[in-house]
Amino acid sequence: MQSNRESPQFVRTSLAGAICLGLEPGRFMPKIRCTCLNLLLTYVGGCRAACSYCGLAHNSQADKSKTFIRVKWPTYPLTEILERVRSGRHPFKRVCVSMITHGHAVEDACTIIRQVRESVGLPVSGLLAPTVMEGKNDLQKIRSAGADRVGIAIDAATEELFALHRGAGVGGPHRWDPFWWCVADSAEVFGRYKAGVHLIAGLGETEEQMVHAIAKAYRMGAMTHLFSFFPEGGSILQNRPQPPLGKYRRIQLARYLINEGITDIHNILFSHEGRIIDFGVDIEPCLQKGEAFMTSGCPDQDGQVACNRPFGNERASEPMRNYPFQPGPEDIERILPQIWDDDLVKSLNRRENGDGVA
Repeated sequence: MQSNRESPQFVRTSLAGAICLGLEPGRFMPKIRCTCLNLLLTYVGGCRAACSYCGLAHNSQADKSKTFIRVKWPTYPLTEILERVRSGRHPFKRVCVSMITHGHAVEDACTIIRQVRESVGLPVSGLLAPTVMEGKNDLQKIRSAGADRVGIAIDAATEELFALHRGAGVGGPHRWDPFWWCVADSAEVFGRYKAGVHLIAGLGETEEQMVHAIAKAYRMGAMTHLFSFFPEGGSILQNRPQPPLGKYRRIQLARYLINEGITDIHNILFSHEGRIIDFGVDIEPCLQKGEAFMTSGCPDQDGQVACNRPFGNERASEPMRNYPFQPGPEDIERILPQIWDDDLVKSLNRRENGDGVA
C-alpha cells in the first residue's frame, strides 16, 4: 500500500526552491537567483541505486529523508507547490522533474509533469532513470505528458568508472550501454540537442576522457551539463577531494567550445597524462565572455540557462565552479589565472610553444 507521503501526491524540492516559494526561511546572496524549480520523486523504499557519490543511494549512511546534494530537500504536497508557483511570486523559468531508480518512477513522473504543465505553464524537463525505463515507448510518454527536454545523468566519463561508481563496483543496478542508448533515443524523440547528458568531473577520469564523453554526447545530438564532484556526507566517496579547480576550468572551456560548435575533440591537444594543453582555437573571445564558466543546463523560453543550480558544486565561501549568473569583469579576472593553475600544465604549455625548454 502506498504511503500518503509518496509521489506523485508528494515531491521533494531543493532548499533553494523551497526558499523561493516561501516554504523555508532563508535568502540568497546578491546577484544569485534560483531560476529552476527542481522536483524530486520520493518513496518510502527510496532509490534502488547504490551510486558511490550519492546521498540517496540505498547503502548511503546519509539521512535520505532529509538531505541530498548536501542540503535539505524537504517533502511537500505537489498541490501546495503548484499553488505557490501559480501565485507568480517566484523567479522560476523552468521546472525539472527528477526520477529516482524506482519501479513507479516513469508513471509518477508523467503524472507530475502533466500537472505542472497544465497548472503553471512553465517549460518542464524530465531527469530520467534509464534503468527503470523501456526505451522510446517511455520517452514518448514523458514527451506526451508535457516535457520538452530531458536529462540523462551518466555522470562517469568512462565505462570502467561508471561500473566502479554506479554498477558492479558498488552492487548497483546501472549499466553503461542502456544509459547511452537512452541518450540516442532521447535525441530522436525530443529532437537534437534537446537532451542533456550530466557528467561529473572528479570521479577518477582524465581531462581527455571527460572531453571524449562530451564530444560523444554532442555527436549523438545531446548537450552536456557539467558538474564538479563535491563529497556528499554519508556516501561512499564522502572523503574524496574535489578535482583541482584548474582541471575543472579546462573541462568547462572544452565543453563550451564543443557544445557551441566552435571546435571538436580532434583540435584539442592533450599531454601524455591526459591534461588539456591546447584548445586548438583562439580561446580569448570565449574567456572574456565568461559563458563557458556558467552553469550548463536546460534553457528558459528565451534560450538562457534556467537550470542554474546555485552552489550545487561548492560552498558559498569557496570559489564558484559553476557561475549561476553571467560572470562580470571582476569574476573573469578571478577565473583567468585558475585555468592554468597546474604547474605541470603550465610547463607543458610553454614547451608546446617552444618556450622555456632547457
